[in-house]
Amino acid sequence: MKLEDLKPNPGAKHRAKRVGRGIGSGHGKTSTRGHKGQHSRNTVRPGFEGGQTPLHRRLPRFRGFHNKFRTDYEVVNLSDLNAFEAGTVVTPELLAERRLVRKLTLDKAEDGTVTATDGLVKILGDGELDRALTIKAHKFSKSAQEKIAAAGGTAEVLA
Repeated sequence: MKLEDLKPNPGAKHRAKRVGRGIGSGHGKTSTRGHKGQHSRNTVRPGFEGGQTPLHRRLPRFRGFHNKFRTDYEVVNLSDLNAFEAGTVVTPELLAERRLVRKLTLDKAEDGTVTATDGLVKILGDGELDRALTIKAHKFSKSAQEKIAAAGGTAEVLA
């Protein structure tokens, strides 16, 4: 078999309908569009639903004020940090590795070190911390700082 021997299966291809080529063709004069009406005049605009309220008007708009300068933090509760051994230095990279935060962008260097380049972590004071940990994060709530200090750990704010 050669490339020039290839052809579609019988009946797979149809001739294009040639419209507007005279009365003898059977598709002349109105060119299969019928008489009058918006479909014959090519005036149906995109999104028109026959007079029904269109989708773009039925859906609610975005309401309220949205601060474009807002700082978004990935939050971790103190109760989640009990998964670490006592004396561990908890960093955003370690939290991302353990899947406690999801939206951090991690960069792996050639020497194997992992650094978080994008995303901020905030530690919240929900739950109790029963071991001394050194926790490095971008922000801490006041209750989280108090509970970490009470457990014998330290809270270090990253720049």
